[in-house]
Amino acid sequence: MRGSSPASAATTPSGWSDTTSLHLACYAAGVTSFYGPSLMAGFAENGGMHRFTAEGVRKALFEVEPIGLVTPNEEGWSAERTDWNDPAVQAQPRRLHPADPPRLLQGSGIASGRLLGGCAEVLEMAKGTAWWPPLGAWDGAILFYETSEDAPDPGFIRYWLRNFAAQGILGRLSGMLLARPDPGNDATYGARLEAAVIETLAEEGLAELPVLSGLDFGHTQPMLTLPYGAMAQIDCAAATLTISESAVTP
Repeated sequence: MRGSSPASAATTPSGWSDTTSLHLACYAAGVTSFYGPSLMAGFAENGGMHRFTAEGVRKALFEVEPIGLVTPNEEGWSAERTDWNDPAVQAQPRRLHPADPPRLLQGSGIASGRLLGGCAEVLEMAKGTAWWPPLGAWDGAILFYETSEDAPDPGFIRYWLRNFAAQGILGRLSGMLLARPDPGNDATYGARLEAAVIETLAEEGLAELPVLSGLDFGHTQPMLTLPYGAMAQIDCAAATLTISESAVTP
């Protein structure tokens, strides 16, 4: 993975959701990219950029040291939708819900691997294309996985993960990260999503695969920034994520 530099941050690919397709293309080309905020969703946040988001961008793109331990989001989270075209709401911060810290769903010990993944629906579109990582790229990887504002039914998550298994990908992983989802109008969505993942892993004999859930890289704000393809560790005992490799060169 070729590193970027702080001076090139303005042209460094960054984004989430649909941008998953661009991240896969960059990864295939050996170009550094960052799974994080986009212009309208993150940088131009109503009422100003969240401190958690800004700190994540600074550490990921503007420092040459690895991000290190990802600190929990203590600001709260929001999936509230506002009209970007309405000037009246641009200075009004979105309502935040209390943010629980990440939690371990299963696994033990320390899981290390490169961060690969993105938005579940876009990953499905990319399967079978020239940009899909070859099987060997998944050896020991940590799959980070998040769902869009469409809140796909957990039944589809089962189908999609079974496809990962059929490709031989699930059994190669060292761990999984699940984002805090946009639940739509269903307060039970997050729990049902987690259950679908755990049940599918159990089907594949992967009941011990470390899975850390509730991280802020999905369709909620604020959000952290993940260097795509960088080395990371899941500490199961502490239920923490550490990013141990910098994607930025001096």
